[in-house]
Amino acid sequence: MSTATPVGIVAYGSYVPYWRLDRTAIGAALGAPAGKGTRSVASYDEDSTTMAVEAGRVALAAAPDGARPAAVYFATTTPAYLEKTNATAIHAALSLPAGVGAYDFTGAVRSGPGALQAGLDAAAAGRSALLLLADIRTGLPGGPDETGGGDGAAALWLGSGDAVIAAAIGSASTSDEFLDRWRLPGARTAQVWEERFGEHALVPLAEAAVTEALKHAGLTAEAVDHLLVTGTHSRAAGRVATSIGVTPEARAADTVTGAIGNSGTAQAGLALAAVLDRAQPGQVILTVNIADGADVTIWRTTDALAGYAARRHTTVGAQIAAGRADQAYNQFLTWRGFLDREPPRRPDPDRPAAPVAHRREAWKFGFTSSRCTACGTRHLPPARVCLRCRATDQMVPETLADTPGTVVTYTVDRLSSSPSPPVLAAVVDFDGGGRIQCELTDADPDRLAVGDRVTMTFRRLFTTAGIHNYFWKAKPVSRPQEDQH
Repeated sequence: MSTATPVGIVAYGSYVPYWRLDRTAIGAALGAPAGKGTRSVASYDEDSTTMAVEAGRVALAAAPDGARPAAVYFATTTPAYLEKTNATAIHAALSLPAGVGAYDFTGAVRSGPGALQAGLDAAAAGRSALLLLADIRTGLPGGPDETGGGDGAAALWLGSGDAVIAAAIGSASTSDEFLDRWRLPGARTAQVWEERFGEHALVPLAEAAVTEALKHAGLTAEAVDHLLVTGTHSRAAGRVATSIGVTPEARAADTVTGAIGNSGTAQAGLALAAVLDRAQPGQVILTVNIADGADVTIWRTTDALAGYAARRHTTVGAQIAAGRADQAYNQFLTWRGFLDREPPRRPDPDRPAAPVAHRREAWKFGFTSSRCTACGTRHLPPARVCLRCRATDQMVPETLADTPGTVVTYTVDRLSSSPSPPVLAAVVDFDGGGRIQCELTDADPDRLAVGDRVTMTFRRLFTTAGIHNYFWKAKPVSRPQEDQH
């Protein structure tokens, strides 16, 4: 993998959902120990696609010189669709050109390392790739997957040249066929074999991959500054972390899993993003992902990392700190489909029409408005005829996904159908012009006020007749956690 031209990460992003579930709430409801701390929870209007969009937006915002990738690779174990490419919705929401390919890697947590290797191979061949990792981790109530899981997403933009901030300098993989964790098509939760068997099978595979990767990179374990051991088997990961021979300081690199839980496919990417947030140029990062085998990648940060912080507008730590840790357990069960509650007596929404959605893709997915070149008026949704000066076909497109706005007025609707009532509807004025009426999410109706600042986030409005209706909602600008209660 080592070449004269560095190949590796040129930008990265993360997304940790706003909501947190305190594990003591699980224990109190079920009358059994559930551990301490909190886990991250994707909202009722989020899925792996929407979370991947949010992580991708962070990575694109830090891209050098407004560049765009040549391909999008999306890895998840919880795809919103089967027999339909989910990466195309991500591609559209990120307003990427039509010539950018979009591909899914799904079915297992190990799809993430596979997509990473595909992205590095593409980057080495001169084609950059945006790798997106996202998962919603759900288990049976009170089980270890529920209490130990966590939802989230990460993005790694893989390229080559002087913009690389972390170069891939060695890698290795090991594989074997054995039954450790599995989920049949249509099943809601995974099954796990006896824990000692998984540990017995996985640890030697991981240790062999680490030895080969270090040999490939020409390094010893003592040279590692940050060690990240992630995967679906926590006991195996713990044993491997202590057996490699790195310093105790290097073993303390993963600050994410303990804060939000194991995010499955996204766990390795989120942990790596958190290390890059605080790493210094010239440091060595060893990543080990244990799932159906082992995949190891060794990274060395470059001098370009020093200037990257100026382009980065958020960190994993900031996203973790901005979470709200008072979600009720019954609300969590409702969002995950384990608790069916009586809905409001209102008609179900109509199914979105595919031809209309396709015609309005730039608006529906990319949140692209139009601005009149004759008088400067911005139109949401985009229009051909200016509402102010009546000029026709004198418009230029403007994407507003990253443009903040202000709440002009709002309504708290307690009658509309929603998995998380009440529905908050607001009129938002955008900086630079333009107004829209839209839903608010991740907001407390008791703290909402006219004049609040909001940003846009890609969400799922509803699902009906097997079709997900995606669009954009507004959410309050992040505040420190202690100010949100």
